[in-house]
Amino acid sequence: MYRHIKSFELRYTDVDAYDNLKLSSLLSFLEESACLSADELGFGYADVAPKHLGFVIVNWYIELNRNIKFGDVLTLHTWPLKPRFTVFLRDFELFCGEEKVGVATARWFMINTDTFSVLPSSAFFADDAFDHYNTERSVNFSAWKIPRISDGELKYRKSVTYSDYDHYFHVNNTKYADFLMDVFSADELKDKDVHSVQITYVKQCKEGEIIDFVRQRCDGGYLIEGTVGNDLRVQMRIIFNGV
Repeated sequence: MYRHIKSFELRYTDVDAYDNLKLSSLLSFLEESACLSADELGFGYADVAPKHLGFVIVNWYIELNRNIKFGDVLTLHTWPLKPRFTVFLRDFELFCGEEKVGVATARWFMINTDTFSVLPSSAFFADDAFDHYNTERSVNFSAWKIPRISDGELKYRKSVTYSDYDHYFHVNNTKYADFLMDVFSADELKDKDVHSVQITYVKQCKEGEIIDFVRQRCDGGYLIEGTVGNDLRVQMRIIFNGV
């Protein structure tokens, strides 16, 4: 069974005030592994960019068995699954040494980078391109819809700036992780162990826009939304152990 395997040694800049791996750093590692795997399989950035094609992440779901700490070496296993028309799934397993510390899955869309329209897999891949793809899942998860906040509290506002951009000239998915986690204070995150994180990227944000971040308690954790005016842009559901 195909797996791309890569190890990451946690740097000082990858962890928070409590020496826990930051969510943004974890997403960066996962995305880096996914991109290297796509390079190996022939649909990486260098393969699709000349055809004015690209991939964007739509959803993340991550489960952790424990917090990943400074000093750990995180080894990621990743593999793509057969796409479903426009939806490309990719799964991950997370290890520190021999210890399995988590799993993750992500949904991606293939887009035309000139128009940002969503394309079916047939726009780049042959019909038999996925015959050898894995069917094994890292986690049995399909509940992608995050409920809307009904009675939330505005925690802060964020202005989108140049440093938030990626090469598609919109906010990079890893940047949103920092934005979303900033609804918590350092005291609120003290001694917290993350059980699961789910993120949905609804619509891209551009330089100069003001994002309002709202938080509401839910069973075991919190719902967080980022909106521009009344326009939903990003959602997160984060569940903590023992909350």
